[in-house]
Amino acid sequence: MLNQFSRTQLLFGAEGMERLYHARVAVFGIGGVGGYTVEALARSGIGTLDLIDDDKVCLTNVNRQILATRKTVGQYKVDLAEQRILEINPKAVVHTYKTFYMPETAEQFDFTQYDYVVDAIDTVRGKLELVLQAQRCGVPIISCMGAGNKLDATAFEVADIYETSVCPLARVMRHELKKRGVQKLKVVYSREPAMTPMDDMTISCRTHCICPPGTARKCTQRRQVPGSNAFVPAAAGLILAGEVIRDLSGFGRT
Repeated sequence: MLNQFSRTQLLFGAEGMERLYHARVAVFGIGGVGGYTVEALARSGIGTLDLIDDDKVCLTNVNRQILATRKTVGQYKVDLAEQRILEINPKAVVHTYKTFYMPETAEQFDFTQYDYVVDAIDTVRGKLELVLQAQRCGVPIISCMGAGNKLDATAFEVADIYETSVCPLARVMRHELKKRGVQKLKVVYSREPAMTPMDDMTISCRTHCICPPGTARKCTQRRQVPGSNAFVPAAAGLILAGEVIRDLSGFGRT
């Protein structure tokens, strides 16, 4: 019978769609990268999604985040994502957590419940903890490296973390994961050298922070506010989702 996933089923078949429907995927970070990952997972028929992010939409998110519009400024990203998922697939089950994932908050999550974990957060400590928790529980995880200060959406690759180069975040992750005995990690990364954002204080969030009331971590607390755009984070997020869908469905792998 025709439904919103019929075109996807033409590629994956009924069995593949069943696997996706019965899968539970956790997406940590629902921003410029993770928002597009969630969008693609929902439109691919993933049955259960856990969304983890404590941030609210800021006006400066509108240039690149799929959940961000002038109308949604000030609203929690996970709440907006849940609404959007259910508009795409009313049968989906969505769990939301207004949590900033770090080692201190890791105990809130039972990774044994997940079939796949997507790391789309920014902090090294949080990313490392995600990898360690997922690997302890034997859960597949894919992690996004740096997407800020870049312009080439075609430069992203899927690789093991120890095969990466150029990306400063990947370099730090390689070093820290090796110290912790982690032997492999699937990542999405770009070999495009990062640009240095313009030092224009008239439009800098560091001096003109407009984060919504109640925002826990304002731009003024960041060492640097990266430049970004509508297409690079989106490309990374869609690649993350594509890897998850192909792995979970069992199709498209040789």
